Amino acid sequence: MKEIYHPPVLLKESIALLKAEEGGVFVDATLGGGGHAEAILKANPENRLIALDRDEEAIEKAIKRLEPFGERVSIYHANFSQIGEVLEEEGISKVKGVLFDLGVSHFHLRGERGFTVWKEQPLDMRMDRRQKLTARTVVNELPERKLAEIILKYGEERFAKKIAREIVRRRKSKPIETTTELAKIVEEVIPKKLWAGKKKHPAIKTFQAIRIYVNREFEEIERGLPAAAEFVEPGGRIAVITFHSLEDRLVKNILKELEGFKPVTKKPVEPSPEEVKENPAARSAKLRAVERAKG
Repeated sequence: MKEIYHPPVLLKESIALLKAEEGGVFVDATLGGGGHAEAILKANPENRLIALDRDEEAIEKAIKRLEPFGERVSIYHANFSQIGEVLEEEGISKVKGVLFDLGVSHFHLRGERGFTVWKEQPLDMRMDRRQKLTARTVVNELPERKLAEIILKYGEERFAKKIAREIVRRRKSKPIETTTELAKIVEEVIPKKLWAGKKKHPAIKTFQAIRIYVNREFEEIERGLPAAAEFVEPGGRIAVITFHSLEDRLVKNILKELEGFKPVTKKPVEPSPEEVKENPAARSAKLRAVERAKG
């Protein structure tokens, strides 16, 4: 049976902004299912691609997809903050472009690691299973104040203090083990009139916050973007796809501060209505790009 792949978000737009058709060495810093990687390799038969992902299962699936490209692609099980080490290992000093497709992927949401509020799963949320910290540890062991701080900072959840207080109260009698247990606690804290009848689950912000904390997502972005910039050749570009306002704000500020780079997108590129209809997960996506000045 043929593997079904999730359509990569803003595919044509990101490949165009990277100028992949011009040829060169590119980095896909967040390989995922390999959709963007495949498009980069197809854009020019001379293109060479270095791909990274922190998720071993995602890599296994992407390897099958990219097999036809042979030695034109090298794949590493690594965080994108390690981009410098990977490129040095490859003996590459300059690249034409780097793509970052941030946040949680369709692959994770359809998996069994507790990224979704909609299915009962163990509280895990690790993108990289080599790491020790899990969502279960965060929910059951962190002090109330720290929990509230995480939910407010990374979820922008106004009921953060109440949610943290209720989590701590519940875990005293027994550990919180599953996604549905956690989701139910949040449901009971947030006034029903604010979410009843709406498609968006009231626990989504809390889940986002815990996921970001578990995977150190913002620290990765803060390290990964400047690290990638070091290897971009004059006229080369960095393109970044974000999926929520906190992430986009962080990326926007980092890109603005990169020395020797100028914006290519004055405003972020957003998916067309047609793409959103075909792939609702693309709805909140934003694509930004910068270019290293020539000379």
